[in-house]
Amino acid sequence: MDRREALRSVAILLGTAISAGTTDMLFSSYTLPESEKNAVTFNAEQLRTLTEIADVIIPTTKSSGGAKAAGVGKFIPMMINDCYTAKQQQSFYNGLNAFEARAKKTYGKSFALIPLAERKKMLTALRQETLDQKANKLPERADIAYFFTTVRDLTSLGYFSSEIGCTKAREYIAIPGSYDGAYPLKPGQRSWAT
Repeated sequence: MDRREALRSVAILLGTAISAGTTDMLFSSYTLPESEKNAVTFNAEQLRTLTEIADVIIPTTKSSGGAKAAGVGKFIPMMINDCYTAKQQQSFYNGLNAFEARAKKTYGKSFALIPLAERKKMLTALRQETLDQKANKLPERADIAYFFTTVRDLTSLGYFSSEIGCTKAREYIAIPGSYDGAYPLKPGQRSWAT
């Protein structure tokens, strides 16, 4: 099974938790031309920012490591560069830069260096702005809304297709058995990994 096929399986499990754009990218049968790959280059500060954003979205809990522990910070730029068109890569990159500029304007430093409470506040505000932008179809903030939607989707995909996401955050049985799609869950039990 190749990477795209594995991610499609995770996307099916996540259902409507990921956007139509990300679902379309995963289910498209085209291969990105080599000339469109790596249209943008992420620097060390941007990689730290992506890692910290992912870790706010899926933090470490008592029962499992979070997005940072699962390596989602490296997964996001890899997916952007390998699977998204040059135009989509540039939009994501522009949105990331706009988001980072907000952090520096508001707090005087990179998003990765501000306290967790402020990180949560910034992402909550960006989430609301993205919802408002989509509801009102405001094109002037399209890059930052695209960035937020994509980083949120790729965080979920990266995490729930990682070893930690499949074996710690979800129920996992290492020995395969027969498939039972209607197997009952106990109250409070995590969903099954596939």
